[in-house]
Amino acid sequence: HRGGIATPVEITEEERTMAIRAAHIIGLNVAGIDIVRSHRGPLIMEVNASPGLEGIEKTTGVDVANHIIEFIEKGIK
Repeated sequence: HRGGIATPVEITEEERTMAIRAAHIIGLNVAGIDIVRSHRGPLIMEVNASPGLEGIEKTTGVDVANHIIEFIEKGIK
């Protein structure tokens, strides 16, 4: 947004753990977590309960919506 350019990145295990913990703390099974890498380490900037997927899917080529559907289906079986 606001003129930014999206590029795919590999997240670290620390970033993955932070994102999952942040989502669970506020009671979300699915969330978009905005993380910035700083000189102090990774910082969570925002937790989105309804993340926009279009930009993520366009940038990565990953069908994120389908992954979310599969996750939900596994949870109800």
